[in-house]
Amino acid sequence: SFRSTSAALLYKGDIMEYIEVAIRDEFIRLGQAMKLAGILSLGSDIKYEIVDGKVKVNGQVEERRGRKLHKGDVFTYQGQDYKIV
Repeated sequence: SFRSTSAALLYKGDIMEYIEVAIRDEFIRLGQAMKLAGILSLGSDIKYEIVDGKVKVNGQVEERRGRKLHKGDVFTYQGQDYKIV
């Protein structure tokens, strides 16, 4: 396992559980977290993926890119989990 200041892969055996997204502040907005994780580089692309219902937060579809994520929250995009740490 390793961790950087932005996103890092965490492994349990040979199976990837989630990618950590490290934040310095109390919270980060969903769109910003996706950009920080390197999922998509354009905010407009992220916006459309979110409003189209393609992102889940803590297991529930989330359509607000401004949704505040706190440490411990997990968002899922294309089957991959990302954990805010």
